[in-house]
Amino acid sequence: MACNNHTNHPLPLLSIFFFLFLFIFVLPSFIVATPESDAVQLLKLKQSFGNNDALQNWIEGTIPCPKNAFGPYGTSWVGVLCFNGTVWGLQLEDMELEGEVDVDILAGLPGLRTFSCMRNRLEGPIPMLARVHALKSVYLSDNKFYGEIPEETFQEMKWLKKVHLARNAFEGRIPASLTSLPRLLVLRLEENQFEGEIPEIKHDDVRVVNVSYNQLEGHIPSLLGDMDVSSFLGNYDLCGKPLNVTCKPTSTSKNLSTAVLVALIVVAIVVALAIILLLITLLRRQSGSSEKIPPTSQNKVAAYDGDQLERGSQDSSGSSQKKSGKDHNQGKLIFLIEDRQRFELQDLLRSSAEVLGSGSFGSSYKAVLLNGPSLVVKRFREMNGVGREDFHEHMRRLGRLKHPNLLPIVAYYYRKDEKLLVTDFVSNGSLVQLLHGNRSPDRPTLDWPKRLNIVKGVARCLSYLYNELPILTLPHGHLKSSNVLLNESFEPILMDYALAPVMNKDHARQLMVAYKSPECVQHVNQVNRKSDVWSLGILILEIMTGKFPANYLAQGKGGMDMDLVGWVNSIARAEWTDEVFDSQMEGPKNGEMWKLLKIGLHCCEVDVDKRWEMKVALEKIEELREQEANPSVASEEEMHSSKDEFSFS
Repeated sequence: MACNNHTNHPLPLLSIFFFLFLFIFVLPSFIVATPESDAVQLLKLKQSFGNNDALQNWIEGTIPCPKNAFGPYGTSWVGVLCFNGTVWGLQLEDMELEGEVDVDILAGLPGLRTFSCMRNRLEGPIPMLARVHALKSVYLSDNKFYGEIPEETFQEMKWLKKVHLARNAFEGRIPASLTSLPRLLVLRLEENQFEGEIPEIKHDDVRVVNVSYNQLEGHIPSLLGDMDVSSFLGNYDLCGKPLNVTCKPTSTSKNLSTAVLVALIVVAIVVALAIILLLITLLRRQSGSSEKIPPTSQNKVAAYDGDQLERGSQDSSGSSQKKSGKDHNQGKLIFLIEDRQRFELQDLLRSSAEVLGSGSFGSSYKAVLLNGPSLVVKRFREMNGVGREDFHEHMRRLGRLKHPNLLPIVAYYYRKDEKLLVTDFVSNGSLVQLLHGNRSPDRPTLDWPKRLNIVKGVARCLSYLYNELPILTLPHGHLKSSNVLLNESFEPILMDYALAPVMNKDHARQLMVAYKSPECVQHVNQVNRKSDVWSLGILILEIMTGKFPANYLAQGKGGMDMDLVGWVNSIARAEWTDEVFDSQMEGPKNGEMWKLLKIGLHCCEVDVDKRWEMKVALEKIEELREQEANPSVASEEEMHSSKDEFSFS
């Protein structure tokens, strides 16, 4: 019996293991989110963001996901997606949120399956998303995330299908844990700074992989060979399908036997010695009688492209063509519009060229390609504000812009000491030519409807730049009448936009229009997001008065010189006369014209805090009409009413 007391009983041990199993694996599955717990986590998330005004309806005491809510419907919490009374997704896009993503807060939302914070100002290293292991889709594109992505970031995320990390500042190698996700369908990594080779894709269900415009190299994985070629552009050392670049065969020298390797070395040495002896013999024969070798033309490479372009096609043959063999390999045109006819830099150099003018940024030339379109090539010598990679990234950003009133950049050429931008030729010239050029009888006139249409087109395009380039202080930076082209229908086309980030800083401060704004003069080149609005206001006054802002000074009532804004203010306030309008703007004046003049003055407000936002300026401009609703009755009364509404700086 005593021996029976020491018999091993497995039941207590099995019970312990059973309860441990329940505690670790089973019980967590029964822990579900409640509307109250979700609300607590979301309010924590709101507080973790800087500039969280867009989340102002996330209010304590309310429930984010009532029982009847589904997706974005049935909830008052903006950006929250609901399912079965819990937070299923967060769609926090275009909200100007700042700071970092607190992944611990996201992990406290057990029902979370999709998370998007695209097009904000979030920064820092990538969140450790593996802690939210049930996510199915992650959208972090168009922010300021940076650094290398640790290998463990995506480990154990077996449900993850869509990953968008484009247009950030990630660097280093693409982690294999990302490309080996078992359910991966979409992977967007374009426009970062990833380097090295693309890891192998583990399964063939992947639909989209975009790694364009990084610093990747090597062979493209075979499973990606059928994808669109645009998904791999901008990686100069990638090869294989779908790119039309053949991969170089790998070296087999390591497999050679030692004897063969030694033999090759010996042969190479013997050949080298023979060549050296031959050269010594030839030099001795020529010594004393031969003339000095003239200097090579390599020291002229730096000026070759632009100078030949300026001379035109006359130098495309003969001696110049002989020396161009090396020169044209110094760089190549990089196209930003995929569906355009391709041409080489040499095609531009051989084309018939016409000098269009020389502005503050550089010289412009019209180049007519053989059996091709007419183009404008602009040379920039003061465009060294950023390094090579940052310049390429900024050009790609501009290449994505599309607006009917924006002149697209067709292609560009990069060299350290000189840049070329290639655009389409617009035949009707610039606004400055029509406003201030020779007033010949055959020159088109700008009546009120045309001027109003030009202002509306410029304002719409400038507003578009503000929306599409939120990280730039100066979305345009150089808005003036000479940078507003007009097409055959007198629609305005803006050029030379968003170049401030790549210009030499001193050059930009001296010459760019935005740096002439009052805040720059008063606070030593301190531009802000309203500086372009000031440029728009000056342009409006120029269009309405016909006065050239750069050199116009008028004698005021007190005998003191004043600028265009001061002149408009004084004339409108003192005399209420139509003298303020351009005499070439034919037809009767109406209240809408005075309203536009008022808008221009609001945009030129010296006090930046009082100056209108771009959004407000556009709304006011869009309200303007060519004529009053009932001009025969209201013209006189409304015109004086519009004058009386002026508020002066």
